Amino acid sequence: MINNKKIVVVLPAYNAALTLEKTYNEIPFDIVDDVVLVDDKSKDDTIKKGKEIGIKHIVSHDVNKGYGGNQKSCYNKALELNADIVIMLHPDYQYTPKLIHSMSYLIANDLYHVVLGSRILGKGALKGGMPIYKYIANRILTLTQNILINQKLSEYHTGYRAFSKEVLEKIKYERNSDDFVFDNQMLSQIVYAGYEIAEVTCPTKYFDEASSINLKRSSIYGLGVLWVSLTHFFNKMGFGKSKLYH
Repeated sequence: MINNKKIVVVLPAYNAALTLEKTYNEIPFDIVDDVVLVDDKSKDDTIKKGKEIGIKHIVSHDVNKGYGGNQKSCYNKALELNADIVIMLHPDYQYTPKLIHSMSYLIANDLYHVVLGSRILGKGALKGGMPIYKYIANRILTLTQNILINQKLSEYHTGYRAFSKEVLEKIKYERNSDDFVFDNQMLSQIVYAGYEIAEVTCPTKYFDEASSINLKRSSIYGLGVLWVSLTHFFNKMGFGKSKLYH
């Protein structure tokens, strides 16, 4: 805990057996109270590994629900555990758990309700091995999103996020897609609701065991991101009433 705020780390997992333990071992349990592992019908021993390393709260999907569907289960379980601060950390060891202190501090001290671990601040993304086409796409999409939703974030596509209980209870994340665009819909909802978002510089690592999506899925994701931003823009202008916000 920090300032009597209960901190829960959620791990949305799919085939994470090889990296789960390494990720888990770096979680700072001096402040983290609970860990939730949500397994999205993995084909490997993710659940078995989770039990072996001592994770108490494991949610297992009977069918593969997708990245967004996995996160919905993560946040629902965290709120069920009465979390005040929820950290979403990928168990593929692409993001370092060592930033949990910093991200939690900003929320626990009522400075922000949302904190992102940004791969783009500094030079962490390319240094960590991000494919150049993904870096360029990230920059173009982020610029477009900042213009459309009137923000100045360094990126919208990081999978390392911290939320206050208030935010998770207010926004309608259950209405979002079960696919990868869930992340962007959620940030759009947060901005639409009037919350400010903080960012911290996050080193990242790209390697064979780290999860990633291929070029085709990335293209579909990019189009989905643009649609979310346009939807946000038109709703703010009064030309729409999307279920994401109303």
